[in-house]
Amino acid sequence: MSNQIHPNTIRQVLFLTVVILLAIIISREMYFMLSAFLGAVTLYVIMRNSMIRLIVERKWKRWVAALTLILVSFMILIVPIAWLTSVVIDQLGPILQNPEMINIAFEKIHQYLIVNYQIDILKPETVAKINEPVLKFIRSSLGGTLSGLGNVAIMYFILYFMLVQTSDVESWLRRHVPFKNSNVQIVLSEVRSMVYSNAIGIPIVAIIQGLVGLIGYWIFGVEQFILMGILTAICSVIPVVGSMAVYLPLMAYQLAMGHTWQGVAIALWGFILIGSVDNIARFTLLKKMANVHPLITIFGVFVGINMFGVMGIIFGPLLFSLFFLLIKIYIDEFGNTENMEANEIVTD
Repeated sequence: MSNQIHPNTIRQVLFLTVVILLAIIISREMYFMLSAFLGAVTLYVIMRNSMIRLIVERKWKRWVAALTLILVSFMILIVPIAWLTSVVIDQLGPILQNPEMINIAFEKIHQYLIVNYQIDILKPETVAKINEPVLKFIRSSLGGTLSGLGNVAIMYFILYFMLVQTSDVESWLRRHVPFKNSNVQIVLSEVRSMVYSNAIGIPIVAIIQGLVGLIGYWIFGVEQFILMGILTAICSVIPVVGSMAVYLPLMAYQLAMGHTWQGVAIALWGFILIGSVDNIARFTLLKKMANVHPLITIFGVFVGINMFGVMGIIFGPLLFSLFFLLIKIYIDEFGNTENMEANEIVTD
């Protein structure tokens, strides 16, 4: 009889199995909303203090304060992004309709490299391999506009209820996170600082790099200097390569077209100014906002983009930081007998 499993244990296992299965089904069916949820969490962290001030100090009604903050964020965030997207679509439209334009540009660079340096790396089959994923990515990105609008609507819908129920959200977290109160506060503080650092710091760095690049491209006579500036800002978030993905091919194209001094000037502008802005801003501004090691940011972005898409720029480094933070908290909570006994006394 002593070897029999207690009925309560069997019921508990069955209950947990059903709960886990339901959680898996719900997660799979709602995965498309993940980016919207992460966006809502990001905006909530940024708006939280403003929401509390409006409610406590200004005595605003919760729904009025929430809608006001949502409207402000929409004007600051969504409107500029929509404008930039329209510019990119207008500029890339002809290329998508006639992909041969890319082949012609690569062929000119190819001939320049062969004639001047005897380098034969841009063969037609190589260019085709490059073009296919690039064009596929551009089409999928531009074709995802409607789904992007849907995600924005879902994001603000979630955000509204998070803002209106600010105190409920945070009290729930404090009650249900299985740590000491001091460690719960550390986790919440770390999440806030990391979200601030990545959600505000990375776009600021990207905008600065894009503006510096745009000015240089305009000075040196690049026809599509606005598009190149926008692409420089977008590519600045790519780990390791960064904005070089724009100004190096642009330099090669200028040289291939016979614009020698413009090509050299773009290269120098990119390496000296754009590169310096990246290094100075990224490793001073981001480190000041959240004292995070640069390797965590780089590897976090790699992992985050694969997991979450664009939102991975914010939540990838956050995952890495939380991983190391949770290890420290585990050692603090369970690392020695005295802490475990103290936790049991507090729990009892």
